[in-house]
Amino acid sequence: MELSREQWSDLRKNTPLTLTAEELEELRGLDDPIDLVEVTDIYLPLTRLLNLHYTGSKQRSSVLSAFLGHAERRVPYILGIAGSVAVGKSTTARLLHTLLARWPEHPHVELITTDSFLYPNAVLEAKGIMHRKGFPESYDRRALVRFVAEVKAGAAEVKAPIYSHLEYDIVPGASQSVKSPDILIIEGLNVLQPAPPTALAVNDYFDFSIYVDAKVEDIRTWYVERFHKLRRTAFEDPKSYFRYIAELSYEEATKFAVDVWRDINERNLVENIAPTRGRADLVLKKGADHSVRKVRLRRT
Repeated sequence: MELSREQWSDLRKNTPLTLTAEELEELRGLDDPIDLVEVTDIYLPLTRLLNLHYTGSKQRSSVLSAFLGHAERRVPYILGIAGSVAVGKSTTARLLHTLLARWPEHPHVELITTDSFLYPNAVLEAKGIMHRKGFPESYDRRALVRFVAEVKAGAAEVKAPIYSHLEYDIVPGASQSVKSPDILIIEGLNVLQPAPPTALAVNDYFDFSIYVDAKVEDIRTWYVERFHKLRRTAFEDPKSYFRYIAELSYEEATKFAVDVWRDINERNLVENIAPTRGRADLVLKKGADHSVRKVRLRRT
């Protein structure tokens, strides 16, 4: 079913706003204009829905344990968030991470991005697919599925690699630990991709999934704008993989960004990411100003 912004906002009911403007400033991504009005109208109803869904999931788990005569075990709830580069899915993930952890029913919330499961650059170069970084084949799908399966099975601690956006590579020897969370949020470009025949996909373990959507031309504009901001900030760091871009002129940098968008990111979006939109339980449809205009919710 499709709901307008106003219809969706009404579903907030009495869900309290537990976030300050200062906290939101720390959570939002580069060039993302999200404000507390957007949080109130869009994300508070969403956290209410997720809280209700989480409670229902726990009840179903209890019913199955009772039927089998087993002691009830703690099963983490897994939320997947998908969408294009530059569409704002990382801000959505960080915001939900903070808001959901402030509900008393599920205070322990963890967040993992699928960037952690990209193959190291050396492997991508050896495979001849460095130019397809971010495409489905650039991820260690088996490692990602294994990680999520272990978390879902209730393992006390599961480790994931760490990806450095500054160095544009997996950090050798570094890892992030996930310790039996109430909720695990998994954010990434391709988290809704179907699995090869006879294999499991990461989304087979999801309890709920969200797709952040917008028109391709709007995302292109956001990507180029973000690229220029990175050029004036992170790319100037001597350790940055893209240090050389900071030295380009504005016109040269614009051409570079437009070419990368057209040849890599837009192609990945059209071929791989957007076709998975229909697999999501909920779609947040953004307008040109980054605000969510419509919400599509799967009823069954």
